Amino acid sequence: MKINKYNSLVFALLFGFGIVGHAQTKQWTLEECVRYALDNNITIKLSELDVKTANIDKRGALGSYLPTVNGNASHSWNIGLNVNPVTNIATTQTTQYSSLGVNANVDIYKGLQNQNAYRRATLSIIASKYQLLKMQEDISLNVANAFLQILSNKEDLKIKKEQLTIDEKRYARSEEMVNAGTIPRGDLFDLKATVATDKQNITVSENNLLISKLSLAQLLQLKEFADFDVVDDTNATDENNIMAQTPIDIYNKAKETRTELKLAQTNLEIAEKNVAIAKGAYQPTLRGFYQFSTSASYSDRLIGTDPVTKQPIYAGPDPVFTQFSDNKGHNFGFQLSVPIFNGFSAKNNVERNKVSLEKSKIDLEQKSLDLQRNVYTAFTDAKGALNTYESATVTLEARQQAYNYAKEKYDVGLMNSFDFTQAQTLLTNAQSDVIRTKYDYMFKIKILEFYFGIPIVPIITK
Repeated sequence: MKINKYNSLVFALLFGFGIVGHAQTKQWTLEECVRYALDNNITIKLSELDVKTANIDKRGALGSYLPTVNGNASHSWNIGLNVNPVTNIATTQTTQYSSLGVNANVDIYKGLQNQNAYRRATLSIIASKYQLLKMQEDISLNVANAFLQILSNKEDLKIKKEQLTIDEKRYARSEEMVNAGTIPRGDLFDLKATVATDKQNITVSENNLLISKLSLAQLLQLKEFADFDVVDDTNATDENNIMAQTPIDIYNKAKETRTELKLAQTNLEIAEKNVAIAKGAYQPTLRGFYQFSTSASYSDRLIGTDPVTKQPIYAGPDPVFTQFSDNKGHNFGFQLSVPIFNGFSAKNNVERNKVSLEKSKIDLEQKSLDLQRNVYTAFTDAKGALNTYESATVTLEARQQAYNYAKEKYDVGLMNSFDFTQAQTLLTNAQSDVIRTKYDYMFKIKILEFYFGIPIVPIITK
């Protein structure tokens, strides 16, 4: 018992005294939990960033249609014997030289690679949005499962506390009867052990409840979860009448709505574009180019020859802007490139992308088969969970009647404490089975609704 009390204290300290202060605690509904998770879950935020990256890639693909324009400028010093770039005379001096230029290139034809790359980028955005939607759907199911687990643990704790209250009353009454000599003291020892076991079970249930709350709080990315609690919604009904559907109806609906099929189909189309881009390397490319350049020198310039001495006559350099105007030049034209042999790189790239295309086709087929199997499995599981829940309910009714009968016998002294405790244990187990099967059935229904295109909350795509 000391160990159990210590564990309870540790959990209370770790989780901010857990379930204390219910009056001030906001109780979350399932819809609120799912919506909050969709807005704040880290994994979803990462998928949203992937969508932004895909949009950036699309802008990059669009830029391949546009010409590239670059400017350049340089200034240099030459010391010693060198050729004046303006006069073309070799002299020993320090010269300075400036040059400016602009060049532009544009793809006129590139084997349709730019067009296919742009279409692929568009498909990549669609694929990233499907991936984000799938992540949101998976998180929604995980939140629903964690939410229902909390409800299950809360009901289990409630039953354990009620059981402790009953056993403590029995213990007090039996203590009076022992003192009066009505029953043997051995029965009192059995009841004392039963009360101790009840307290131990409560400690375990409290810890399970705290851990389940922590799991849901982490899915929601809550920073403050000490007072986190959920609404006690224990209605185990098929509100959307999903069990009235046949498995084939649910599967046909799932084929139209399921994100994993749409994602696989989009990835197949992306693989087809990759093959087309790779094949474009077989074709010639034609580019247009244009270049403008000008320069200026800061060296003395030759202006003539002395008629007497025959020595060259130099003058200072022309103004810089005058030189830039006089020395400007233009260069433009077309460049045709025809692939002849490239070490099989183009061929290998095409074959590699063809293999990826075949993988995408197989993946799409596999996703369709998986979906069919998952739908039929989910339907069978839901049907089995319903039958198990109904059977557990019938069992509980029978155990309750057996317990009531045993209590009557125990109260008049016709049953000993050990046998009565056994009847009580069977009742407690039956109550736990009803809780477990009820929430298992509720989650199985959520999965079927998920495949039928009924979300827990509407997911808004951005």
